[in-house]
Amino acid sequence: MNIHEYQGKNLFRDAGVAVLDGKHCTTVEQALDAYDALGTKVVAVKSQIHAGGRGKGNLYCPDSGDLIMEGGVKIAFSKEEVGKYAENILGHVLVTKQTGEEGKMVRNLYVESGCDIAHEYYLAMLVDREAKSVLIMASTEGGMDIEEVAEHNPDAIHKVWVDPHAGLLPFQTRNLGTSLGLKGMSLKSFSKMMPKLYDVFMKNDCTMVEINPLVKTADDEIIALDAKVGFDSNAEFRHNQSWDEMRDMSEEEETEIRASEAGLSYVKLDGNIGCLVNGAGLAMATMDVIKLYGGEPANFLDVGGGANEEQVTTAFSIILEDQNVKGILVNIFGGIMRCDIIARGVIAAVENLGLEVPLVVRLAGTNVEDGKAILAQSSLNIHPAEDLANGAQKIVELIGGGN
Repeated sequence: MNIHEYQGKNLFRDAGVAVLDGKHCTTVEQALDAYDALGTKVVAVKSQIHAGGRGKGNLYCPDSGDLIMEGGVKIAFSKEEVGKYAENILGHVLVTKQTGEEGKMVRNLYVESGCDIAHEYYLAMLVDREAKSVLIMASTEGGMDIEEVAEHNPDAIHKVWVDPHAGLLPFQTRNLGTSLGLKGMSLKSFSKMMPKLYDVFMKNDCTMVEINPLVKTADDEIIALDAKVGFDSNAEFRHNQSWDEMRDMSEEEETEIRASEAGLSYVKLDGNIGCLVNGAGLAMATMDVIKLYGGEPANFLDVGGGANEEQVTTAFSIILEDQNVKGILVNIFGGIMRCDIIARGVIAAVENLGLEVPLVVRLAGTNVEDGKAILAQSSLNIHPAEDLANGAQKIVELIGGGN
C-alpha cells in the first residue's frame, strides 16, 4: 500500500523528522488559501499521485489529450502563480516514467513552503529480503535524475545494511553522512534525523521510504523535501484504522480492490493471457513459462490455498474485465485446495460468465482425477493440459501467438 507525499510528511513530522510547512489541497481555492497561510513568498505546488518522477512529468487534458503543462511540481513566486499552477494540475492527467502512458488523474495537491537549498541528496530505506536487513541507500546526486545516476554511476550510491535486531547504530549513521560529504552542523543534523526516520520505517511496517530530494539548507539543516512511503500489506492487521484513513482508493486499480475484498491477490499486467493460479510462487512460475513459449501474461492472480467456487467465479470475472485478454490459463496444484472443487468452480464461472475466449486448465494434486473427470464430463470448450509446460504451450497456440 502506498500513500501520498503529504501523508508521508505527516508521519515524518510526528516522528520529529525535519520537514517544511505545507498544506494539503483538493481545490484551487484551497491552494490560494494555503499560500496565504504559509506566509512565504516562494512555495512549491506539488501534484500528489502514487508515482515518482512528478517533476519531469507532463500534464494532459483527460478529454482532448492536449498538453496542459510540463512538470507536475512547480515553484511559485506569487499567489497568482499558485492559482495558475493549481488550475493546470488539478483534474488533469500526469504522465511520468513510472505511471506509463495512461498516466494518473491528479486529485490532490500539496502546497509547501520554499527553502534556501544548498545541496540535494537522495535517501531511501528498503527491505533487503535476501540479506534479511533494512537497506539504506544515499547519494550526493539527489533530485529528478536519480535513475540516471543509478544506471550510469552506481558507485555514487552509498549503502548501509541494518540488522533489525540491533537497529540503526550511531557509527552507521555517521559513516553514511560522512560518505555524503557532510560535516559539522549538517552531519549533526543528519545524525539526528536518521534514527527518527528508521523508527518511522520500522513502526509503520514500511517496505520503502524514499526522500528525493533530501536537502541541506544554507544554514546546514537537513530537511526531507519529499516523502515516498510504501507499507507492507501483510502487516495491515496491525494498522487497520490508520491505514484505512490514509488509503486513497482512486489511486488503485478498481479490479485490484475487488480482488482484495474477495481474498484474491491480483495485479494487472500488459499481456493478453489471463492467469488463474493458487500460490504466489506457482503464479510467478506460470507467468515465466507463458513467456518461455512466446506469450505475455495479462495478470498475476493468486486465488490462495482455500478458494471456493464463488472466489473462482470472481477471479474469472476480474480477468475478463481486461479487454486485452484473449485466453486464460488455469494452473492449480491441489494441496489444501481440492482439484474437484476447482473444477466445479471453473465450470460454474464459464457457465455464468459466458466465456468466449480459449480456456486451458491444468490440475494436479489432491483429487486430481475427480477434477479432470468433472471437466471432461462437461460440454464446455475447456482444453485440459497434462503439465504446466503443456498448458502454457496450448494457450499460446490457441490465441495464435508464440515463437
